[in-house]
Amino acid sequence: MTASIIDGRAVSKTVQEQITQEVKQMVEKGLPPPGLAVILVGENPASQIYVRNKKASCARVGFYAEEYLLPASTKEEELKNLIIKLNTDPRIHGILLQLPLPRGLKEKNMLELIAPEKDVDCFHPMNIGNLFLGKPTFLPCTPAGIMELLKHENIDLQGKKAVVIGRSNIVGKPMAMMLLQEHATVTICHSRTLDIPAITKNADIIVVAIGQANFLTADMVSEGQIIIDVGQNKVGEKLVGDVDYDAVAQKVAKITPVPGGVGPMTITMLLQNTLQAKKLQQKT
Repeated sequence: MTASIIDGRAVSKTVQEQITQEVKQMVEKGLPPPGLAVILVGENPASQIYVRNKKASCARVGFYAEEYLLPASTKEEELKNLIIKLNTDPRIHGILLQLPLPRGLKEKNMLELIAPEKDVDCFHPMNIGNLFLGKPTFLPCTPAGIMELLKHENIDLQGKKAVVIGRSNIVGKPMAMMLLQEHATVTICHSRTLDIPAITKNADIIVVAIGQANFLTADMVSEGQIIIDVGQNKVGEKLVGDVDYDAVAQKVAKITPVPGGVGPMTITMLLQNTLQAKKLQQKT
């Protein structure tokens, strides 16, 4: 069998069209559009691409966007003052601090400075705590994008055995929690897990977010499984995921490609969170 492809670009387009329509109605009522501020410190090439994509996406759905490109030599106090200013700016409903930060800037300190109601990346401890308590304001963008893909595929998670490979605070841990809240039975695997193939072969859904090219191979999967590949790795000039796509796709039922799978959904859910932030701040 050959797996059917879960098309992140198509789902992203559908969700962004819905966002565009909501923003249009908002503006027609005389309300300002959602505003997103993106802060990039340093000249990381991958981060520069992400920021450009986010800016283009904002323009496409009708958001107001501000971009702050700061040199790698930026002092902690300067970045701190910028975040505090944006926290009180009524035009800005969401603040995104592009990671990683250059050496010398403490990510934890800077992320905790962002007002929880403007933390559209869902990195603030208050928002992460609310997620784990089952009462989130925002959902972390990549796991939220994956949940949206599963929803569009009409996949009922209740009772399913889900394996998450990777335990990062950005993807692995919140992904496991979101699957659990949809009544899946969740196992988290990581670098010290023994006999990962024995665990993955028995899963219904596998989410791979380990940052290692072609980590999940055909001998680790079974027929009928759903494979979600979060990885983005450069092998020569080629972008590949954490899944050995060509081999695995011959065995499983559904799979996300790289590129064109989870990636487009991450930016889309950032837009969704910013729209939600605008609605919440509008009421206060």
